[in-house]
Amino acid sequence: MSQPPRVSFSTDKDLENGDTGAERNRSRKWSTAPGNIEDLDEYTALQKYISTYRDPKEKLAEESAGKNAADAGKPKSWWQFWRSGSSSKAVSGDDGVVPPEWLNADIKQGISNADVENRRKRFGWNEITTEKENLFIKFLLFFTGPILYVMEIAVLLAAGLRDWVDFGVIIGILVLNAAVGWYQEKQAADVVASLKGDIAMKAWCVRQNQEQEIKARELVPGDIVIIEEGQTVPCDARLICDYDTPEDYERYKELREQHMLTGEDDPSGSEEKEGEEGEEGPGIAHQGHSIVATDQSAITGESLAVDKYMGDIVYYTTGCKRGKAYAVAVTSAKHSFVGRTATLVQGAKDTGHFKAIMNSIGTALLVLVVLFILLAWIGGFFHHLKIATPEASSVNLLHYVLIMLIIGVPVGLPVVTTTTLAVGAAYLAKQQAIVQKLTAIESLAGVDVLCSDKTGTLTANQLSIREPYVAEGQDVNWMMACAALASSHNIKALDPIDKVTILTLKRYPKARDILKDDWVTEKFTPFDPVSKRITTVCTLRGDRFTCAKGAPKAILNLSECSKEDADLYKNKATEFARRGFRSLGVAYQKNNDPWILLGMLSMFDPPREDTAQTIIEAQQLGVPVKMLTGDAIAIAKETCKMLALGTKVYNSQKLIHGGLTGTTQHDLVERADGFAEVFPEHKYQVVEMLQQRGHLTAMTGDGVNDAPSLKKADCGIAVEGASEAAQAAADIVFLAPGLSTIVFAIKTARQIFQRMKAYIQYRIALCLHLEIYLATSMIIINETVRVDLIVFLALFADLATVAIAYDNAHSEPRPVEWQLPKIWIISVILGILLALATWVVRGSLYLPNGGLIQKYGSVQEILFLEIALTENWLIFVTRGGNTFPSWQLIGAILGVDAIATLFCAFGWLSGNPNQQPLSNPRNRYVERQDGWTDPITLVVVWCYSIGVTIVIAIVYYILNQIPALNDLGRKNRSAHDTQMENIIGHLSKLAVSHEKDDDRGLDRWTLAVKAAEEEDDD
Repeated sequence: MSQPPRVSFSTDKDLENGDTGAERNRSRKWSTAPGNIEDLDEYTALQKYISTYRDPKEKLAEESAGKNAADAGKPKSWWQFWRSGSSSKAVSGDDGVVPPEWLNADIKQGISNADVENRRKRFGWNEITTEKENLFIKFLLFFTGPILYVMEIAVLLAAGLRDWVDFGVIIGILVLNAAVGWYQEKQAADVVASLKGDIAMKAWCVRQNQEQEIKARELVPGDIVIIEEGQTVPCDARLICDYDTPEDYERYKELREQHMLTGEDDPSGSEEKEGEEGEEGPGIAHQGHSIVATDQSAITGESLAVDKYMGDIVYYTTGCKRGKAYAVAVTSAKHSFVGRTATLVQGAKDTGHFKAIMNSIGTALLVLVVLFILLAWIGGFFHHLKIATPEASSVNLLHYVLIMLIIGVPVGLPVVTTTTLAVGAAYLAKQQAIVQKLTAIESLAGVDVLCSDKTGTLTANQLSIREPYVAEGQDVNWMMACAALASSHNIKALDPIDKVTILTLKRYPKARDILKDDWVTEKFTPFDPVSKRITTVCTLRGDRFTCAKGAPKAILNLSECSKEDADLYKNKATEFARRGFRSLGVAYQKNNDPWILLGMLSMFDPPREDTAQTIIEAQQLGVPVKMLTGDAIAIAKETCKMLALGTKVYNSQKLIHGGLTGTTQHDLVERADGFAEVFPEHKYQVVEMLQQRGHLTAMTGDGVNDAPSLKKADCGIAVEGASEAAQAAADIVFLAPGLSTIVFAIKTARQIFQRMKAYIQYRIALCLHLEIYLATSMIIINETVRVDLIVFLALFADLATVAIAYDNAHSEPRPVEWQLPKIWIISVILGILLALATWVVRGSLYLPNGGLIQKYGSVQEILFLEIALTENWLIFVTRGGNTFPSWQLIGAILGVDAIATLFCAFGWLSGNPNQQPLSNPRNRYVERQDGWTDPITLVVVWCYSIGVTIVIAIVYYILNQIPALNDLGRKNRSAHDTQMENIIGHLSKLAVSHEKDDDRGLDRWTLAVKAAEEEDDD
């Protein structure tokens, strides 16, 4: 039996509970240790942390909720449209070259505030953002696009015809649409920007002889930054020296003066140089020992942390996994390695699926406009119409063109859809979901598979250590002390497992006493996916201890225990896994003695209370949840059982090394409920295979390693507490925890989608309504609705339906998508019905008694009122009857209806009947010269319009109940090409083999089968 080291506590204490009174005094002593926790030595700080730790949620509940969101880098005011960036003196054309003298600041003094201001004037803020748009130019962009260009042609045509009323109203329509769209997008952007400020990356730097924490965006080239374990690297920076050995700064200066520092510009450069022994290259040998280790997986795809030495570059947004060091910022984020890559991505103009849909609809409508103009002109030729005369009449060929352009082009389509997305994004932001690009809402609404990580999303992320397993003959207190030693001691950025390990020492006073001895940490090696353990080398009174904590099998392989002890240990690990516990083995080595197995910690992260119900709700919405976790397969299955998620959970190694390829591999991913022991590359592979089968996939993630899969997914979701790199890669960033917030966002996205779909159906039907009616009336009876009234119909259609963005839409019970064939069929039918209803009104006016006219009225005004009412009310049909319309939509529609009624009642813009060309056949009654309509006739037109709307609503309901039509245009979400999948699967087993013939100096390249990798059954 091995003995723990001697420590300075008396032997008459209770080994489990210690001397309660003395322990309380010691706790008080450690909690009141003088100075800040950062200034204490390692183990004193650890003791103070254990004594004074308070749960953040409790702390927040006790403190006031007020917070000051003041930003030192305040952006420009909305009215400063001439500025082009958050910094008024930023130089947009800067090439990113930093003067060498800027990088010579002393590590203890840093740079002055004056230097900061001067450097920021040149380089701007240290952040990767799309170029801030000039607000005035952004406003002007609302006048661009195919649909808007056609409307602007109508403006020129109205001016050429000297039709100044139409000229003014069309310009008013264009300006109104642009103003509403610009304002709504700005409001939504402001809401999202304010929330983004709350999750801004922080950084520690040295300025004016003192260390200070600032927002990372405030760093400038030449700043001395402190890179620390657990934090994200806030800029591209060159390592100077270890934080605890500032005397090495002199060595760094010598190397700098001798130009001995590496000039690597590629994250993979240093690793490649290391592996090429005997080859001379531009690289410079590493200086001294490794200072920090960074996780560059998001950049290079390499899972292992990369050691960084004096003079090496650490890259912006990578994560520091070990160490603490001084570094100098060598450039701003825009010119960093990641920033330059982001610039390339931004330079590639991706129109996106949503814009492509809008363009296809707009193009189809423009083609229809041209077709109906041709039909109208053909009718005009038969009626011997002039090109532009008489000027006072709308019955001439150019006025026909003007009318068709106005009614056939939905000028509000781009603005209303964009406004709907912007308002939806603002609403999601209030629900703690930041939409980083508006088109992500459409993607989220169509998601049909959600790949979720376990910790923090499905579970509460509140680890607790249950009763540990202690190997026979070992002491539980010594085991807990070793577990704490084999943990990170960086209290400001503790890993959740290290945090719970250290805080559990509150239950083991004897273990805390062990840590109060004269321990000195020599080396700490963080967890990596290859060794699967954490190792700390420390000394105590001349003895060297190596403590390890990690995966049970990895720890067992270190020790040299008997077969009986090993079997007992394995059985215990299996038992813990079956109970849903995560196991961590603990072992230590004293000097050069054999490793000794101490036992095993059992950790449990309980599922969230609402997770099981939320998963059921997600499945009812047609979004099955697949769990991807790094835990062992037994733990993953047990968690799935608790959540009623299904137990078809597989080891992720089966994806790569399981001998599955092609269709079989894709079928496995599609049928699985989850995967265990997942690495970042597995997540990426799962997303890719689901997408190849036609699924729209959402992926949640929080770490730097998750960035590639978040970018790959149709909708990448950064969960609460995600790293800056994950947030940057995601489409949506959640600030609230749990799966329920994601499911709520899916519902909201579907509601937003429903609003846009309702408006598009409505707007297509409106265009077809007037095109069909007016073209046929021009051909048959040589008559049209006056162009002055037409422009107001277009204005009313856009004015009323902007409020659709605020409507109470319903959420579809299945993933939504643009079913364009269905939308067009339904819209065409609705447009034809509306045209027929208008023809009924026009036909009745040929009756001797005037048909609908009870006393007196105007043909033009009655047609105008009937068209306005039936078109405005159509939005109530296309939005569906699942929810009651919002007061904003009802108010806007009724307001426009009231104005249209006043037009009809008082004959506004009806024109003089005697100056209009006669229809053929002629009306049999005489109109009033002033165009007024009596109140009873107005009521009759209203009642008729209500009847038309009811008939259309019934037809719309019937159409949506037809199964063939209901599924028309929907993609097959489980499509697969067996032959192609198998071909790609076989090709993936091949590799290019390179051989060099030294005698002949020739290179030979051949195709060979990849070497089989050993499957790790850990």
